[in-house]
Amino acid sequence: MNYSDFRQRSYFTREEILAFSYGRLVENAPEAFRARMPLPPMLMVDRILEIKRTGNRGLIIAERDVRLDDWFFHCHFLGDPVQPGCLGVDGVWQLIGFFCTWNGGLGTGRALGCAEVEFAGQIRPYDKTVRYEIKIVRYQELPNSGSTVAIGDATVLVDDSPIYEIKRAKVGLFRDIHYGDYPAQSARSRGGRMGE
Repeated sequence: MNYSDFRQRSYFTREEILAFSYGRLVENAPEAFRARMPLPPMLMVDRILEIKRTGNRGLIIAERDVRLDDWFFHCHFLGDPVQPGCLGVDGVWQLIGFFCTWNGGLGTGRALGCAEVEFAGQIRPYDKTVRYEIKIVRYQELPNSGSTVAIGDATVLVDDSPIYEIKRAKVGLFRDIHYGDYPAQSARSRGGRMGE
């Protein structure tokens, strides 16, 4: 799809999310369009049912199908399989980063944290569907840096039962941090504080 169609879409299929993760969804993207979602098995989203923006706020509703053979059920924990709660938080970060790109933000996405996380339930192998409901409370393009930041409050549900509450999850898109020549050693082959 072309870039203007991408920015006008209000939903995305699994195939489109996978194409985005591989960098193949948008044909005529701007040069600094570098954001991706993780590839499986780290991709925690199967479909985006609704994505919209009103001013500097927005909404994302997305789902992931629970699979009996999900990799984490085989190791977390032996004899007591449960999806790690951190993967639900990562799913929220993945979606907020996608929201930034969908809104026209350019650069490479990075999770920046969250203020509060509460787990009141769990995801097990015979559950059916994980649902993410994210209210974007602030979206901002930062002047002079080319960076973009979005902050959202999220509820994660399994089979319509709310199990996680995540407050002020924050994701940014940043220019000039892309490490496209991996695995070669280069100027961006080491981590540390961004901007240093």
